[in-house]
Amino acid sequence: MANEVADLSTKLKALKKEIAKVIIGQDETVSQLLVTFLAGGHALLEGVPGLAKTLMIRTLANAIDLKFKRIQFTPDLMPSDIVGTEILEEDQTTGKKRFSFHKGPIFSNIILADEINRTPPKTQAALLEAMQEFEVTYGDTTYALDRPFFILATQNPIEQSGTFVLPEAQQDRFLLYIKIAYPTAQDESAILKATTGSAKPVLQKVISGEDILRLQELVRQVSISDGLITYVSTLIRATRPSTSSRPFVKEWVDWGAGPRAGQAMILTAKAHALLEGRLSVTLQDLHQVALPVLRHRVLVNFRAEAEGITSDQVALNLLKEIKLKD
Repeated sequence: MANEVADLSTKLKALKKEIAKVIIGQDETVSQLLVTFLAGGHALLEGVPGLAKTLMIRTLANAIDLKFKRIQFTPDLMPSDIVGTEILEEDQTTGKKRFSFHKGPIFSNIILADEINRTPPKTQAALLEAMQEFEVTYGDTTYALDRPFFILATQNPIEQSGTFVLPEAQQDRFLLYIKIAYPTAQDESAILKATTGSAKPVLQKVISGEDILRLQELVRQVSISDGLITYVSTLIRATRPSTSSRPFVKEWVDWGAGPRAGQAMILTAKAHALLEGRLSVTLQDLHQVALPVLRHRVLVNFRAEAEGITSDQVALNLLKEIKLKD
């Protein structure tokens, strides 16, 4: 097993190197995307226009030997544009006509759902079954999706015009909710230099779908102590006003995180540990994934919004106050 882990770790490093040919900086964001892949989940990326959300996902897909499709979400996009539709065809041999299902772009390994909050909830909901069950139902027939399967969605901040807030049920399907910040001054200068010249980087496919599936199996074999599992349970329960002993949670939080948040935190912490070349989870691994796991699963109330309090601030307060018990 040690040799296999070393071999796959080498491929992960090569993948990071390929991504770095195009994406300058954003190391934490790239790491969180890779954690999503290793954990076998989906990710939602949010940032203002121009922060290379789409480019980052496309670059990641180009360095992995998997089928990739981009779906541009617009106000007039229909569920059939994602899932597929039946078309009346004529059999050239018999002359008989029959309905044949033509698969939509969701039948790929990596799906870029670009600007997912530009389309109404009815169309957004077309992704729900695929994200949770890894299959699609059309009429009376269920079609299995190829594995590995990832949906990487981007959205602009909801305060911008022309957007539809993702329903809480769909947000919860995303393993991580990743927020992309502006680049540092040094990175921005490097970006301007790299993107305004004539040189174009050439990406190599350095990791296969079979490698990704094996890495997902290895993630679940990464060990985590009972003490850290208890810590995660305590943290998750502390986000709920009904069970939390923290006054600020009762004051600011409307709905806390459910058990799925604890599952996501442990699984992504295991993925983060493996990404760092370790086979056991540390407290630091849990802290690294806490915000993207919790920010869409802890819903603050109107009072918190009026005071400028976000779910990130609630989570950070809890991380400071809740200590690991020996």
